[in-house]
Amino acid sequence: MKSGAQRDGTGHSCCDDHLPDHATGVDATQARQSVKKYFCPMCDGVESDTPDSCPKCGMALERNPVFREPHKIIYICPMHPQIEQDLPGNCPICGMTLAPRSCGVGVGDEEERREVDSLSRKFWIALVLTIPVLLIAMGHAIPGLHVDAIVPRQIGKWVEFGLTTPVVLWAGGFFFTRAWQSIVNRSLNMFTLIAVGVGAAYVFSAAAVLAPGIFPESFRRHGEVDLYFEAAAVITTLVLLGQLIEAKARSRTGQAIKALLGLAAKTAHRVRNGQEEEIPVDAIQKGDLLRVRPGEKVSVDGVIVEGQSNIDESM
Repeated sequence: MKSGAQRDGTGHSCCDDHLPDHATGVDATQARQSVKKYFCPMCDGVESDTPDSCPKCGMALERNPVFREPHKIIYICPMHPQIEQDLPGNCPICGMTLAPRSCGVGVGDEEERREVDSLSRKFWIALVLTIPVLLIAMGHAIPGLHVDAIVPRQIGKWVEFGLTTPVVLWAGGFFFTRAWQSIVNRSLNMFTLIAVGVGAAYVFSAAAVLAPGIFPESFRRHGEVDLYFEAAAVITTLVLLGQLIEAKARSRTGQAIKALLGLAAKTAHRVRNGQEEEIPVDAIQKGDLLRVRPGEKVSVDGVIVEGQSNIDESM
């Protein structure tokens, strides 16, 4: 069966005069790299990456219609699609991690792995440090657990301070970075609230440990200022857990979409001057005559001009 490739959108609206976004396989990438940006229409085989003159006939080189600019990853915010940038980062409005706009195979995989690994490492370390802080601070509320007999109060407050500091400043440090960005951009968000709550609890408690004399007597109970290290540590750890779950879910969803796109056709059989050649989908041009063999996938939208057969319409 033969079909005429359509690039003007008359067959289906997905064409829009652009090449398919799903052609991101190895074959397509290699073909795109082998095509030069300029060529000589008079001398076969003369190509160049710069707009020079033909070394054979002296004619100015023309732009090669087959050439496509190297694929550039654009990152957007899932909640605010108007936010776009060419580097990974955080949304200046809501603070969420930006995701690649394209779901091509391999796109953004390394960034996703690094994000999940980083959040996982921070969460588990924060959890290990938070548990003893919580036991020291709230152990008296657990029947049969006499924490004060094991860790005296004067020592316990320093232990809490030492364990909470890396949880807040290292594991949860990016909360404060994103909160500051939200203040600079005048767009307060979830991270602003988290940073204010965690920061207030940590700074107040640290001051009570390092300089208890600055607090008036009304702040003291049983002669000591109450500490809130456990609140800062627990909030940080729970938010890290939420961030980790979100990152893993986003990664799994992206992998599922990429696997689906990977099922799309990567090559097509073009018929030109009576000869059939296999070409990457990237190289298909408007007006090309393509042969679709029995059971094959249709690589692009088009109009059947000759023949009949069974084709794979799954993608």
